[in-house]
Amino acid sequence: MISSVVANISNSSRIISRKKSGESLCTVIFAAQIKTMGILELQNLKKYFANQKAVDDITLTINKGDIFGLLGPNGAGKTTLIRMITGIFYPDEGQINFDGRKFDPVNDVINIGYMPEERGLYKKMKIGEQAMYLAQLKGMKKDLAFSKIKEWFVKFEMESWWNKKVEDLSKGMQQKLQFVTTVLHEPKLIILDEPFSGLDPVNSNLIKDEIYKLAQRGSTIIFSTHRMEQVEEICNHIVLVNKGKKILDGTVKRVKQDFKENLFSVGLEQDITVTTNNAPFEVMGKGKDLNTIIKIKDGQKPNDVLSYLLQQGSSIHSFNEILPSLNEIFIKLVEGTPMTRQFQTA
Repeated sequence: MISSVVANISNSSRIISRKKSGESLCTVIFAAQIKTMGILELQNLKKYFANQKAVDDITLTINKGDIFGLLGPNGAGKTTLIRMITGIFYPDEGQINFDGRKFDPVNDVINIGYMPEERGLYKKMKIGEQAMYLAQLKGMKKDLAFSKIKEWFVKFEMESWWNKKVEDLSKGMQQKLQFVTTVLHEPKLIILDEPFSGLDPVNSNLIKDEIYKLAQRGSTIIFSTHRMEQVEEICNHIVLVNKGKKILDGTVKRVKQDFKENLFSVGLEQDITVTTNNAPFEVMGKGKDLNTIIKIKDGQKPNDVLSYLLQQGSSIHSFNEILPSLNEIFIKLVEGTPMTRQFQTA
């Protein structure tokens, strides 16, 4: 037990920067955060529909305070997985543990906030009444719910919306309301499916900042999206699911390191001229910044490249490793998967 706890302790720090009115505002979001045991553990989870495999033996652990990216192509099994985590579906095999014990959908759902990709709001209901209703469904007392709703509405500049109906709101305004109703009761686990859909850049940053703050206060966020650049910016851990199976699991930093290809961008005063096969690298071409892209040969190191270039009299003004983007890794791993998955027989 002690060794398991020690293995889950990590220090992480994240600084989020964005410009507003010409000034750069930096906020330290995570500082030496200590991970605890997994708040959500899936053990050999399986789900079948009409004898077809939708989720096929998935095991993973999500730690408290993680911003966890759940990724996969269309039909990969992500939605089925989320519906089991929220108690909408029951697994056919395997077990879900929540907050250190076996998941009890009836009683534990109050500690989960789920924001689905499709709108889950009542179109004819007034916004203030709807927020109150959903808060009380999650067990909040009326006075506390009213106070928290007002606090969030002020924060998101929604005060004037109280008596408007959902159907009168734009898609982005509905998205802000749905986010508020998802996190209002301060759940331990928050599941966000495409949370930035329909939002302009200003409101996307607003939601993003709140996601970081929720994680800092101890909430765990499962973030599902097809926008890989958002995953790369926001998440600290990812899982990639394809054809119902887990095919990738790790921190964003570790995953990018695992898929790197020894590529470097070299900025030089003059183009590299390789006159011998003894060079420790191959020239691959030019990058977007017109720097030279090289690939270091097996068994060689960056220092070997620098030594070679200096011996050739090259003037070097930049030398940077090129790591693959999550989008490139995603495409590499799921390329060839049909747009609509043909399920395998269970």
